[in-house]
Amino acid sequence: MNEENINLGQAGRRWFIELDWYQRNNRSFSTLARSHMCPKCQERLKGGEGEISASDILATIKDCCSQAPGFIRGELPILESVFRLFLANGNKPLDVEELGKQLSECRGGDTYCTSAEILSRLLGSDKYYGLRKEKA
Repeated sequence: MNEENINLGQAGRRWFIELDWYQRNNRSFSTLARSHMCPKCQERLKGGEGEISASDILATIKDCCSQAPGFIRGELPILESVFRLFLANGNKPLDVEELGKQLSECRGGDTYCTSAEILSRLLGSDKYYGLRKEKA
């Protein structure tokens, strides 16, 4: 499969964190996402009673935690970086080209690991973060 085929197959298809995937797979988005919060926000949200909504967690990470230097850095595994990017943008869907461009900037110009071909393969095999394509 060459890059042209990947680009054609991905045209218009955007990726995001599918929150329902966690429930279907007996996983907790809340637990995973909260582990990416800064200590200040973790403490602040710990005081609240009951389950915190996914939208509140995403908003907190987007507005505060993701602003910390090194939230996304080159030493992280690629899928971890992708997950953090979606947390940082409030889970706004992105196509592989835009995802690669933003990741490359965050990871210090890493253009190989953030290429459309690499990202397509990694995203397509994700079984941990709930990264999925939007329905056509």
